[in-house]
Amino acid sequence: MGKSISEVRVEDLVRAGIAEEEAKWLMGELNAAIAKVVVNINGELDQKELWRELTARKLLKPSHPHALHQLLYYSVYHHYDHGPPLYWFPSLNESRCTNLGRIMEAHCPKLFGASYKDPISSFKEFHRFSVQHPEIYWSIILKELPIHFLETPKCILDTSDKSKHGGNWLPGSVLNIAESCVRSSNYPNKQDDSVAIVWRAEGNDDKEVNCMTLKQLREQVMMVANALDNMFSKGDAIAIDMPMTATAVIIYLAIVLAGFVVVSIADSFAAQEIAVRLRVSNAKAVFTQDSIVRGGRRFPLYSRVVEAAPLKAIVVPAIGEDVQVQLRNQDLSWNDFLASVNHLPRPNSYFPVHQSIDSVTNILFSSGTTGDPKAIPWTHLSPIRCGAESWANLDVRAGDVSCWPTNLGWVMGPILIYSCFLTGATLALYHGSPLDHGFGKFVQDAGVTILGTVPSLVKTWKSTGCMKGLDWTRIRMFASTGEASNVDDDLWLSSRVDYKPVIECCGGTELSSSYIMGNLLQPQAFGTFSSASMSTGFVILDEDGRPYPDDQACVGEVGLFPTYMGATDRLLNADHEKVYFKGMPMYKDMMTKFFEQTIEYDR
Repeated sequence: MGKSISEVRVEDLVRAGIAEEEAKWLMGELNAAIAKVVVNINGELDQKELWRELTARKLLKPSHPHALHQLLYYSVYHHYDHGPPLYWFPSLNESRCTNLGRIMEAHCPKLFGASYKDPISSFKEFHRFSVQHPEIYWSIILKELPIHFLETPKCILDTSDKSKHGGNWLPGSVLNIAESCVRSSNYPNKQDDSVAIVWRAEGNDDKEVNCMTLKQLREQVMMVANALDNMFSKGDAIAIDMPMTATAVIIYLAIVLAGFVVVSIADSFAAQEIAVRLRVSNAKAVFTQDSIVRGGRRFPLYSRVVEAAPLKAIVVPAIGEDVQVQLRNQDLSWNDFLASVNHLPRPNSYFPVHQSIDSVTNILFSSGTTGDPKAIPWTHLSPIRCGAESWANLDVRAGDVSCWPTNLGWVMGPILIYSCFLTGATLALYHGSPLDHGFGKFVQDAGVTILGTVPSLVKTWKSTGCMKGLDWTRIRMFASTGEASNVDDDLWLSSRVDYKPVIECCGGTELSSSYIMGNLLQPQAFGTFSSASMSTGFVILDEDGRPYPDDQACVGEVGLFPTYMGATDRLLNADHEKVYFKGMPMYKDMMTKFFEQTIEYDR
């Protein structure tokens, strides 16, 4: 079963892949770290404190072989039986500089009085407060985000309509969330010359990273909004079926800014799957690309859209200025689409269409593995949850460069857009496959500080060695979702950046966010969640639908508390009440909301 850290010798370090001279030096440092760590009452080393000491001393380097990282991590935690082994620990000084820590320092002494200690010690109390008093919590958070209301909300939460389990959030407010994304703001620091998007196309690894300022983004979005007005009626649903490029992001924001509805379709779908989503959403047109380029090869996309439906298609070239396919008569090239506004005196100027907070902005879909996929509408409220959660749990802020390989057809695409543009962070996009060295070099060259992943991506990076030799040390955290994480893969990932945290996220399209995840105010263990997300409450239900006690480790189904800011309150092609609430148990006089996930919870 391996060795404990006290049994590790120089020859073990050499076998792990380092030279004997370095191994002798490292052995001396290990012994010094061991000598510093307190022995518990059983005469055993405090394993958590020893790992904390090793990482604080930065004895393990990103350049070291993974075998060495494995040897020390697994030997430190040899026969550890106190829950998931912790690998990252927040520092008190750094915790006070996080977004959450800063508002806790500002507000918690008034809210909690003498019981408030610091952001780390009082995090659980603040989280519990955010669940029990969501109106107060969200009134604080809304002041931290650059949300521009044409008409301010009458209140934070109205629970007078008992037919709505989750209440009405920000009732009476009028806004356009895309306007908040593209307008400048002093807080957070979003100026016109701030970099909004950086990107690079596959195959251009040695070229400079492309940059677009906030002003340039706003002008491009407004030009597309003007062109949309020439062709469609307000409220029309318009699909996007293309890779998540800078152009796709501009199209997405323009559709919302102009009062239309985005229909999100993944570019990996076959024609039949595209057709179902176009039919269910009643889309009037679709933006797509002529093809998808991966590894220097072209894969058809426009032809799949053509096969799916006879709708008007606006076709963006994957490479260069001109599309490389023959278009149908009703279709337009991207250049011709933009040329439709050339007659306007100010084509880059547009007055946003302001709508009530509950107006639909985006139709997303469940996976649809059985029957039609659920059509899940997002409103102007949903993006506020996206931005707020990233701000709070992932600590996204102005100055960050955030990259997450995804697609607008999946929930992470819109989440990524709003997580950046509502916090002042820069959105980083790689136009190509994230499986190769080129993506990793883009992460390095773009100065990415927050890198989102899917566990299968990390497994590929690790097994192929494609990221070897790259400098990712500007990354201050990773985020991971979509699949169950592997401890050893995450050990490899975190070790590439001096053991920065990998924040696990788990949520759903219906929630526009994660309901359980990690954060920077609690220690983190690989492949685990440390807390429910802010203002989120849930219970774990046994096979008979009975809630487990709050302090009991358990495996069961999740029952979410329905007062969940940003969650959808309707479905376009199914009975929302029947899908999410029928048959769910009551908990403390409150109907729980069904969420189709099994979870193991070690408290």
